[in-house]
Amino acid sequence: MNRMLWAMTCAVVLLAPPVCGQDRSADMNMQILRDEIQADKRAVVAVNMDLTETEARVFWPIYDQYQNDLRLINDRLATAILTYADAYNAGPVPDVIAKRLLDEAIALDDSEVRLRREYAARLARAIPVAKVARYMQIESKIRAAIRYELAANIPLLE
Repeated sequence: MNRMLWAMTCAVVLLAPPVCGQDRSADMNMQILRDEIQADKRAVVAVNMDLTETEARVFWPIYDQYQNDLRLINDRLATAILTYADAYNAGPVPDVIAKRLLDEAIALDDSEVRLRREYAARLARAIPVAKVARYMQIESKIRAAIRYELAANIPLLE
């Protein structure tokens, strides 16, 4: 679990869109790491869900769709973090940039909550609600660990 947690912590920044000028081998290495992170996360979910064969047939396609939609949120978060890092490293962050980053942080939280609600409802139509709640707990714990690591490593605005 520690290896998976470390990998997930790195995922947010690594899921950012490729930087211009990056060579193909760096892009390939990034994709390999993303794939490994997703495989590790999927394994943690699989071990903890205790799905029947019937439940698994309906759960995993929904899970995959959810992960794809989460990737869009992760990409936005990575972009916001990189924007903040650039602004922070350039000196005092101007109010206009601080406001834009604040608005994006709140919008990201809203997007994630809406997505979680949507997929919890979809899953509740497919598998027992107790298993939906368990999955959402697993997802929440992973995302909380990532956010904790991010918060610990991102300096406060001055």
